[in-house]
Amino acid sequence: MTQRLHFVFGGELVDPQGTQFRNPDQIHMVGIFPDYKSAFAAWKAEAQRTVDSAHTRYFIAHLHRLRDEEREVSPTEELGN
Repeated sequence: MTQRLHFVFGGELVDPQGTQFRNPDQIHMVGIFPDYKSAFAAWKAEAQRTVDSAHTRYFIAHLHRLRDEEREVSPTEELGN
């Protein structure tokens, strides 16, 4: 069975319409989750907790998309060489 990891993170943005963080050193790393359902639950909890802050946004990153297990070497591994 393929593992589909998801990473939930967020913080204050420069512009609420964009995706640039005001201070990348203060990004809140919520955690890595084994499936989308649990990642979505964590994302929703953080989004609701910070609903009064228009500049604060949370995101779900699909970590499983960073690696292509079917290829001998994935594009992300090639960047490190």
